[in-house]
Amino acid sequence: MLNRSTEEIIAFAIALIPAFTFHEFAHAWVANYLGDPTAKNLGRLTLNPLKHLDVLGTIMVFVVGFGWAKPVPVNPANLRNGRRSMTVVAVAGPLTNLALAGLLGFGFRFTGLVDSQFLNYVLATSVWLNCALLFFNLIPVPPLDGYRAVLGILPESAAIQFSRIGQVGPMLLFGLILVGQFLPGFDILGTIVVAPTEALVKALLGV
Repeated sequence: MLNRSTEEIIAFAIALIPAFTFHEFAHAWVANYLGDPTAKNLGRLTLNPLKHLDVLGTIMVFVVGFGWAKPVPVNPANLRNGRRSMTVVAVAGPLTNLALAGLLGFGFRFTGLVDSQFLNYVLATSVWLNCALLFFNLIPVPPLDGYRAVLGILPESAAIQFSRIGQVGPMLLFGLILVGQFLPGFDILGTIVVAPTEALVKALLGV
């Protein structure tokens, strides 16, 4: 995302706010619905983007094209069905991004009724970002949603072993992002995220 035009930066800024906000709101809403009011009590059950945006995660969107928001705190002990419900809470965010991408893709197909190249670009950018967040967040590395989803699915003993990467997960994730930027031949995250993102975007935009 470096060396992008002003128009592209503005489009990403417009796309980023609802993509992150609805993603985290979905986590908070589902967690509260399933019995854990932790996020609600901390003011995270809201569509106020200021409650959800993470400084570093937001910067990463403009640098590499995908990033993260502030993870919604969830206490599995409060959830009905415990860790199993944690998986439902975890996938609620990515599925919300998928729903947004589908809705915006539908809008893109009908923007021919409005003669606005910038509107088309914003919609296309929004579809791309939501698809990227969908696949990026499903990676099973903390603090991403895929990590919490896997913890909820694994048997308890295996989940305990897997949870140990939680302490180094954020550093591992940031390291993989840096490696992808400076050593393109070893861009593991790019390979995992970009290819499926591009395929889904083409399908949703009809291009």
